[in-house]
Amino acid sequence: MKLWMVRHPEPDVAPGICYGRTDLAPLPGPAAELIERLRRRLPRDAHLYSSPLQRCASVALALPDHGFTAPRFDPRLAEMHFGHWEGRPWAELPREEIGAWRADIANYVPPGGESVGEVARRTTAFVGELAHAEGDDVVLITHAGVIQILIKALRGEPLAGFGMARLDYGSVSLLRRGPQGFEVLVLNER
Repeated sequence: MKLWMVRHPEPDVAPGICYGRTDLAPLPGPAAELIERLRRRLPRDAHLYSSPLQRCASVALALPDHGFTAPRFDPRLAEMHFGHWEGRPWAELPREEIGAWRADIANYVPPGGESVGEVARRTTAFVGELAHAEGDDVVLITHAGVIQILIKALRGEPLAGFGMARLDYGSVSLLRRGPQGFEVLVLNER
């Protein structure tokens, strides 16, 4: 299986705002550019899945107009829920909470949210259910956190250091499952 993971286009939100699970629309220009790039880059016969959040869903819903399969939406592909941090400027979040999160990124739960470890469990469970796609291409339209977590979790790497790899809006990353597990073929391609 080849797992094509696409980060959504830039959302319509002020810079510096924590917006994980917050449902934001994409900016129209970057969304149109991404759809055009994906039309040229992705395999059209791939199984297409998307986060239900509109910054992803709007792209997934546009792809069938370009010959792709109809998307299926799964809440397990949604971004991490940052709880009480959602919608607030990162710079204004309690320093002790941010410090605790950085000290134990895999297990710390932002107040009212979920941990990186919880995201890893739900996203790897989703990928584990794709047995029907063995040997096929699968496209996920999703979020930076989900992509970063899947790259580590599917390769059996510790979640420490999560978020260290840069993933641009609209980037494509590609994993391939082989006899030894998943390997990264492409990371953050625009």
